[in-house]
Amino acid sequence: MSTLTPQHLRSAKDWAEIQERMLVPLYEAVYQHLGVGARTRMLGLGCGSGLALLLAAARGARVVGTEIDPARLALARARLAPAPQWGARSWSVQLLPGGPDRLPQGRSYDLVTVFDTGSSAGALQEAAARTQPGSPVVLAGWGTAEECAATDALRRAHRLSDSDPDGTHQPTNGRDALEGLAAGAGLDIADSGEVQCPFGYADVDSAVRGLLSTGVHRRLEQEADEERVGRELAEVLREQRRPDGTVWLSNLFHYVVARAA
Repeated sequence: MSTLTPQHLRSAKDWAEIQERMLVPLYEAVYQHLGVGARTRMLGLGCGSGLALLLAAARGARVVGTEIDPARLALARARLAPAPQWGARSWSVQLLPGGPDRLPQGRSYDLVTVFDTGSSAGALQEAAARTQPGSPVVLAGWGTAEECAATDALRRAHRLSDSDPDGTHQPTNGRDALEGLAAGAGLDIADSGEVQCPFGYADVDSAVRGLLSTGVHRRLEQEADEERVGRELAEVLREQRRPDGTVWLSNLFHYVVARAA
C-alpha cells in the first residue's frame, strides 16, 4: 500500500508539468558538450520524471534511470512507456526504483549524469563503479543566490517564514559545491561549464508550485512549515511579477564533468 500523501503526489506532478522543462537548456548543453548519441550508454542517477532521459534517448543513447521517489518514477514510466511518434527513432530506456546500489555489478555505462545533486558521495561512488574507467560523471546544480534568482527567492522565503531564519539548512550552490561533491566521491575533475536556465511562469501561483516542487523545501518536516514557505515565497515572487502577471527568473546553472577511476 502506498504511503505517498496527496501533497507529495501534487509536488511530483508540479515538477513534471511545470518545473522540469525549465532545465532543458542544461540537459541539452551537457549532451551537446559530451556528444551524447547512438554509441552512448548512459546512467541517469536521480532521473526524476524522466525528461532528461527522454532527451538523451531521442539522441539515440541507451539509457538507464534510477529514482528513489516512487511518484516521480511513476511519472517517468508514463512519459517514456509510449512508443515514439511521428517517425521519431525508437529508444532504449530502462527505469529502476532506488539508487545505484540496485544496479547490476559490472562497468556497463560510459556516462553517468547527476542532474539532482541531492545524491550522496556514497551514491556517486556506487554509480561511478558501474562506468568504464575514465568515463565522465556529470554533476549539475543551481547557481549561488547572486547568480540564480530562483535560489535567492527560495532562500528569502525560508528566512521570512522562520523555517530557516539563519540559512543553516539551505543547500550550498554553485560550481565549488559540485566540485566538492565530486572530490568527496573520489572523482577527478576534468571540465566544467555553465548554462542560463531562465524560469518563466504564467503567474505567481504557478511559480510557487514549480519552485516548491524542486525539493529545496524537503528539509522541512512539517506541512505547516511548507505552507508558510509557500506564502512567503509568493510575497517574494510578486516583486518579480511583470505587468502582464507573468514571473521571470534569470538563473545560471553549473555543471562539472568528473572522471571515474
